[in-house]
Amino acid sequence: MTLNIAMLATGRIAEHELAPALSAAEGAQLWSVFSRDKNRAQSFAERHGAQSDNPAHTDLDALLADPALDAVLIATPDKLHAEQTIAAARAGKHVLVEKPMATDRESGQAMIEACAEAGVKLGVAYHIRWHLGHRALIDECAAGTFGELRHMRLQWSSQAPDASNWRAQTDVGRWWSLAGVGTHCLDQLRWFMRPHCGEIIEMKSVIANKTFGSPHDETAILSFQFESGATGEICTSVLFPGPRRFELYGSAGYALGENTLGPGGDGEIVTHAGTFEYTSRNPYVGEIEDFAQAVRDDRSPEVDGEEAMRNVDLLLKAVGA
Repeated sequence: MTLNIAMLATGRIAEHELAPALSAAEGAQLWSVFSRDKNRAQSFAERHGAQSDNPAHTDLDALLADPALDAVLIATPDKLHAEQTIAAARAGKHVLVEKPMATDRESGQAMIEACAEAGVKLGVAYHIRWHLGHRALIDECAAGTFGELRHMRLQWSSQAPDASNWRAQTDVGRWWSLAGVGTHCLDQLRWFMRPHCGEIIEMKSVIANKTFGSPHDETAILSFQFESGATGEICTSVLFPGPRRFELYGSAGYALGENTLGPGGDGEIVTHAGTFEYTSRNPYVGEIEDFAQAVRDDRSPEVDGEEAMRNVDLLLKAVGA
């Protein structure tokens, strides 16, 4: 069974990452496209080989009414996710939604409930989990290679020219650096640490936004303590360029990743034992194949709505919400 997936949005991530990944993924294909602009939807559909006879839509209800459509991949701005997810669920379509899943607790819970009531899958797109080097390190952690995990640090920054980015505004976004990349860092932190160290029991944050005067975080520094006593820290920013880096420390060793956080499946990983070898693969393809397999196998996707809402809750706490 090949899953017919509609792309909701035609922006940068949809254009450069998600649509190409759909073309490369086994068991899934681009079926149709939703955009506010008909010509843009049509052009996107043609460029990426959408398979429907009527692929371009500006009316979401009309797109969702297609009986041949199985699922939607939502890549619209953050505050639109809930309404579109709920509409798709009520139309009986499975949902893979870009991160962060929601911008408040109430709408996130409504998304989970709508999908559960409709009997459709809800997956959240954290493609960093599908970097094969990261997945191999997860196996090493489980095997005890690093001993007891004690600390993890992640840093991911870029340099914005000004505050014109939609994430810097309040109409369709809630966070800036934290929604762009910080949510990935939080997911990576919990993915690695929680199975060994328990839940996060304490978090402190410093949020800076004076450079551009955005209402949202321009730089965010978050620190954490887990049930075991292990700690974590995250730094995200839109104010300065730098390497995308993670550091993992245990009682018996460590792992350092340089530029493995990002859209590609590449970068360098070293451990206390030397260079860590892994196979490079497009992580977006992995997340889409996992979602399609979850639908076929009637199981939860890698990151389901409940796990993604724990991430949202930490994002809200980081800014005092």
